[in-house]
Amino acid sequence: MNDKLIKLCRSRDLVAIFRGLAQDEVFHRLMILVGSDSRRLSSFLADYSDFVSALYNKGTVDLSSYLLRLALEDENIYIKTIASGEKPPKEMQECLIHELNFLQEVSQLKPEDFAGSIDYTGHLPRWTTSPADFIKTYQKRLAGVAKFGYGKWARSDMFIFREGEIVPLDSPDPQRLSDLFGYEEQRKAVLENTRALIAGKPALNVLLYGDAGTGKSSTVKAIVNELAPQGLRLIEITKDQLRFIPEIIGEISTNPLKFIIFIDDLSFNSGEDCFSSLKATLEGSAASRSQNMVIYATSNRCHLVKESFSDREGDDIHANDTMQETLSLSARFGLRVSFGRPDKDEYIAIAAKLAKLNGVIMNKSDLAEKAEQFALSSGNGRSPRTAKQFVYHLLSEHTR
Repeated sequence: MNDKLIKLCRSRDLVAIFRGLAQDEVFHRLMILVGSDSRRLSSFLADYSDFVSALYNKGTVDLSSYLLRLALEDENIYIKTIASGEKPPKEMQECLIHELNFLQEVSQLKPEDFAGSIDYTGHLPRWTTSPADFIKTYQKRLAGVAKFGYGKWARSDMFIFREGEIVPLDSPDPQRLSDLFGYEEQRKAVLENTRALIAGKPALNVLLYGDAGTGKSSTVKAIVNELAPQGLRLIEITKDQLRFIPEIIGEISTNPLKFIIFIDDLSFNSGEDCFSSLKATLEGSAASRSQNMVIYATSNRCHLVKESFSDREGDDIHANDTMQETLSLSARFGLRVSFGRPDKDEYIAIAAKLAKLNGVIMNKSDLAEKAEQFALSSGNGRSPRTAKQFVYHLLSEHTR
């Protein structure tokens, strides 16, 4: 083992702030390799290959960029202290600089640093390095933590709640506002409310309701994609997970980012009473509301409840109370935005814009006629979703 590796091996055991990096397979295997005994050739080559394999399996060969991203996304005590608005003690600041210097040295390790210390002339798998200033880049991340986030919040813009944990989506919906047509006033209202949240101004909980396929969910996700660089994140939950809202708010309440808790296709059957956590949050009780979050929900029903005539004929007072409470739930959203079905002209205009966006060239009258025929034959009626399906149909015809 050369002097460079001996030094890094000693520093490795003194990592305190970034100790969590040891949970990462690539970093873990690299640290094993740094301390591997080059005199035991077979064992050393196995450690070498284990590290390279772990790096390759992450979809990269650039060690420097991988370790820098790992450090930037690490959820450690230093960045959490900064995010809470406090100043870390001097001792912790000195430790941070020392560890960032260590990580930068590690990030510049090359295959030659290991190959030169062993008696072996066969093929060795290789990786690359690139220039990286860990201290400068990390300080920039600290200064912008309210926009970039940290830990899992830096890895994605959209999250789901699964098995009691908020987890990032690996492939979030890429929908953009520029891909959506029609309903400009509705989107403007939701967008302005979301911008108020990001600016730290009072923002309202929003119910987007109306016919299926009109772009309610797409509107929310497109706005998140638009404003994520300014520090916005989305956490999607299901109706069955409403009881976890206090737990979710507890986790994000001190986070400098802004959050939309999103419930898609929300509706209740009469008599259901599983919405108490949502009701408490919408009413803004001190224990259930945080200044850095809002609730956005979509529904095909303005009143959120599926009610039949038989529901109104019974004389069960308590059942009626539950029904009335459910019916009034939508009134607790401060902003309610209606997405109705477009008329024929609006539908054709949306189809024409989507066709142009996707490079479909067609006579206007022909496109209008075919779009209307498609809406009638599909059985889904006129909607932005139907218009998109129509354009995809045209594209598939052109490729046959």
